Amino acid sequence: MLDNSLKEQVKAIFANLESEYQFDIYASEKHESYSELVELLDDVVSCSPKLSLNINDGDAISFKLMKNGKKTGIVFRGIPNGHEFTSLLLAVLNSDGKGKNQPDEFIRKRVKSLKGKIKLSTYVSLTCTNCPDVVQALNLMTIINPNITHEMVDGSIYKEEAESLRIQAVPAVYADGELLHVGRGEFGALLTKLEAKYGTEETETPDEEAKKFDVVVVGGGPAGASAAIYSARKGLNVAVLAETVGGQVKETMGIENLISVPKTTGIELTGQLRKHMEEYPISILEHRLVEKVELDDKHKIIHVKGGEKFITGSLIIATGANWKKLNVPGESDHIGKGVAFCVHCDGPFYKDKHVAVIGGGNSGIEAAIDLAAICSKVTVFEFLDELKADRVLQEKVASLTNVEVFLSSQTTEIIGDNEKVKGLRVKDRKTDNERIVDIDGVFVQVGLAPNSSVFKDIVNISKYGEIEVDEHCRTNVPGIYAAGDVTTVPFKQIIISMGEGAKAALTAFDDRIRGVVS
Repeated sequence: MLDNSLKEQVKAIFANLESEYQFDIYASEKHESYSELVELLDDVVSCSPKLSLNINDGDAISFKLMKNGKKTGIVFRGIPNGHEFTSLLLAVLNSDGKGKNQPDEFIRKRVKSLKGKIKLSTYVSLTCTNCPDVVQALNLMTIINPNITHEMVDGSIYKEEAESLRIQAVPAVYADGELLHVGRGEFGALLTKLEAKYGTEETETPDEEAKKFDVVVVGGGPAGASAAIYSARKGLNVAVLAETVGGQVKETMGIENLISVPKTTGIELTGQLRKHMEEYPISILEHRLVEKVELDDKHKIIHVKGGEKFITGSLIIATGANWKKLNVPGESDHIGKGVAFCVHCDGPFYKDKHVAVIGGGNSGIEAAIDLAAICSKVTVFEFLDELKADRVLQEKVASLTNVEVFLSSQTTEIIGDNEKVKGLRVKDRKTDNERIVDIDGVFVQVGLAPNSSVFKDIVNISKYGEIEVDEHCRTNVPGIYAAGDVTTVPFKQIIISMGEGAKAALTAFDDRIRGVVS
């Protein structure tokens, strides 16, 4: 199953394993996927003398990861190939205390302090690009906290089980049988949800001592990475606080307008952002959620969930934006049950079905084009009187026979039974007439909402929720700067965010020289 080139890569990855690992299979030889699973794990085992395989009779397809003869708590119910192959490799590496995705000690303490026994299940599709991030994060938590168990479940193999849960979007995470999370999710966000559900053990450790930096950048996307690099190049002590490096960019499949880079992907660009920052002495602190910012004379005190504090003279806000919701009746009730935001992850669930796309900008029309290859019919509803997508995309969508576009159309309700979407209520903005359109699913593509709420009591915010900045990226508060999609700067583009991040860093340095900040 693994070609020789891939085997050599796996051998290199596992070359320094210290413990003994065993894939403990429980499967029926009669299962149609039995041979595929055994062949895959046989190939992986052949790559290291530290790996072995044990096959037991079972009634389905699954295997446990054992370490030195003991359970790690990690289970794969399915065949972790495709995008999930990396999850398999990282499960072994992380169990051995290795891998670049290891969280720092502060985050590990938060994981260890989760209360009680926790059983997690993540339903995935092997074509889903967001699923591995969730699987790998929860596997890592399982390794850190022995009271957690986690299983990856391939929804295509356990189809009846997924259908009984009415899963229509992945990844779908269940915690002790209750839905915890649907869709893209990073380690920090998932940890926060687990803390909210299960609570944390109280510790008697003293208050965390505040960490001091010349510059603190909040956000790890293109703007944040650029700001951090430019600040570090000035010889300053820099920290980046981010839920994840890459931010919203990680969701972007194809990037073809980053000048000098003809084509890349969000995942590739995220890797390059991290690699570039690692060329400098930048403290990259992931899985951080800023809860509050206080002003103390010229200093800014940043409070992070879990009790961590940072003090700086220069704060650069580069928190970006997230997908907007419609905020209409029925939407929140059906997220993961017919309401989706990621075409690449959830599109396959709607094969040969009728879906709607809300939004006629680039993201909406790109979504319609992608879905047209999967679905029997795609209906696009645009609120404005014309599409805002690039001309080339409009021409492409017009050529597709199974796509229809309605302008001046306002979605007022998503209709369903709390188990699946059945239709949309749409109003014609010119006539005010309403109609119900029968559909099987809806993909919301109406733009981005700035992640500015935690700063709204500190700096000026526009009526659209954007942080107001001048041409130098200064906010109304001396020593606080903002850059990228979270600001009032027009055109939310990667290349613009990078430039704004650099500008914010240079402005902060100039203010430092002039004594505006300490």
